[in-house]
Amino acid sequence: MQRCIIRLAGQRWQFSARCVSSAPAKQIALHSAFPVLKLPLLPIQHHVYEANLRNSNACQKKYTELKDKVRRGGGETAVARHTQRNRKLLVRERLCLLLDDDNFLELSPFAGLGLPYGDIPSAGCLTGIGRINGLWCVFIANDATVKGGTAYPISVKKQLRAQEVAIQNRLPCVYLVDSGGAFLPLQSEIFPDKNHGGRTFYNEAIMSAMKIPQVALVCGSCTAGGAYIPTMAEEAVMVHQIGTIFLGGPPLVKAATGEEVSPEDLGGARLHAEVSGCVDHFAWKEKEAFDQTRNIISTLNFQLPEEEEDTAKRKAGEEPLHSSEELLGLAPRSYSHTLDVRMIVSRLVDGSRFQEFKARYGTTLVTGFAKIHGHLVGIVANNGALTYKAALKGSHFVQLCDQRDIPLLFLQNTAPAAPLTLSAAQAEMNSNHLKAQGSMMSAVACASVPKITVVIGGCHGADSYAMCGRAFDPNFLFLWPNARVSLTAPGHAGSLLPADDEQEEEKLNQNLEEESLAFFSSGRMWDDGVILPQETRTVLGVCLDIIKQQQYQLSTEKRRSVLIRM
Repeated sequence: MQRCIIRLAGQRWQFSARCVSSAPAKQIALHSAFPVLKLPLLPIQHHVYEANLRNSNACQKKYTELKDKVRRGGGETAVARHTQRNRKLLVRERLCLLLDDDNFLELSPFAGLGLPYGDIPSAGCLTGIGRINGLWCVFIANDATVKGGTAYPISVKKQLRAQEVAIQNRLPCVYLVDSGGAFLPLQSEIFPDKNHGGRTFYNEAIMSAMKIPQVALVCGSCTAGGAYIPTMAEEAVMVHQIGTIFLGGPPLVKAATGEEVSPEDLGGARLHAEVSGCVDHFAWKEKEAFDQTRNIISTLNFQLPEEEEDTAKRKAGEEPLHSSEELLGLAPRSYSHTLDVRMIVSRLVDGSRFQEFKARYGTTLVTGFAKIHGHLVGIVANNGALTYKAALKGSHFVQLCDQRDIPLLFLQNTAPAAPLTLSAAQAEMNSNHLKAQGSMMSAVACASVPKITVVIGGCHGADSYAMCGRAFDPNFLFLWPNARVSLTAPGHAGSLLPADDEQEEEKLNQNLEEESLAFFSSGRMWDDGVILPQETRTVLGVCLDIIKQQQYQLSTEKRRSVLIRM
């Protein structure tokens, strides 16, 4: 021990300090003995549980149908052309070669379904997070069987979201490029605005400046704007006779100059590896290219915990007392079918143990601490309307977690409509409610800790903002299949319209019924994907593992300039 003396503003402070060695010490988490939530299903709750279960089974059937649809990509004809004529691997086969295993977190798999310009399965690209040599990495993989790899507005949105996830969580990013460029009839929705196509390249530069590694593997066409992705990445791999990089392809060259040139001579792997220097690694076959990419990832400056220690920690988390399958009957079909949210919490957290915070105050919001697969989290869960007291309680708890650097988990099921103002007393109460909600919104927006949101029921109105909705930038946001996302819930349009406009109210309620569905939301990427209730605990454990990885990067100081390629 050493005695340290600090002089501050004329005062003399003394304290004891330990000499800290530069060698990493093994960290041991504090032991916890949180109370157990023993909340079995009661006989009086069975009718609500059964109604919820029937609805969840119908939603799960829809989920399975859509999952099968997106896995087929562009259809049998497009798959045959891709594999037989072009002799290329399918996108999921490529991921099998890139990742350690098939246990990866796919983001927004239903993006692109039900759009005004037609169905674009998986938005024409697969994005997600998987392990490469034990390291969690974001991947962005074009699926050329969908519209020939053409980029639609939803494709751009999905790629930008994947880059945002990489930035928020400081994850290495791997691009598997096989793209035919932008879909020109929709160029006004792809090219000009801030969060359109050009943002991809801006993000690449920013990520490089933040020391977030990026690797590109060119395993197909890389035309027009897509040509900048590998040239701005820190390292690039290219496959012979499959990968090409050029701003304009052979048809454009012939139209402009009359000269006939092959794709390989114009922008093939030999040219860019030997002449232009645009790529750093040449591969004869796709298998070799993926081996090279995995080798590049192994050079990154991360020091991961020992595999045995990591595995032991994962297994240390106790399973909940009740089966996760019971969550299907706890997922509310509507706000009126909501059961105590603690029943959901007890089926998600380790050992069903939960240390509740302010249990007797603002009871329509449940807050407290728990562990999920060994990770300590602060939980904020709707258990009724977000009242004045509940909002103040939520604000206090969010700031407490921010002070202690504890990640936040929001379980969102907000009231279907805002409270009406029918008297002066009600107006005063609503004004206080607004101020308290504003305080909670500020606390959530300014909290610097990681945040994960799961919409377990309704996501309506301003309450959803205070519960860390999409606009409040959570690290991840998922929906259960029964979830509803809209300004007000279906059947409550009257709260937004004059009392005598019944025809307009009926029309608006019909629109809300269709547009508030979870799959409608996910098709437009208002979330990071629809997940099944019984798989939520597993998904949350993976997300918390991913978020924690950034502490293992040895060099994270922001550099002064981006990496400039040849």
